[in-house]
Amino acid sequence: MYLHIGQNTTIKTKSIVGIFDLDNSTKNKTTRSFLYNAEKEGKVKNVSFELPKSFVVCKNQGQNTVFISPISSTTLTKRNKNVI
Repeated sequence: MYLHIGQNTTIKTKSIVGIFDLDNSTKNKTTRSFLYNAEKEGKVKNVSFELPKSFVVCKNQGQNTVFISPISSTTLTKRNKNVI
């Protein structure tokens, strides 16, 4: 199944490692470091030009990809539960 994460972007639900709130999770130094390194390596994809509210970490073929989404983590989590 697929999860719509904003604009015209959908991802496979089986590839999702986690859905995170951008405001709350970036207070942690480890999370900020993870996002910084992912961006430096070109693994961050912003799916919208709107204000980002969450990020979704996916594992595809052994590599992590981080999707920045304008949809709240709560909404994405509910959508993900409805899909499964």
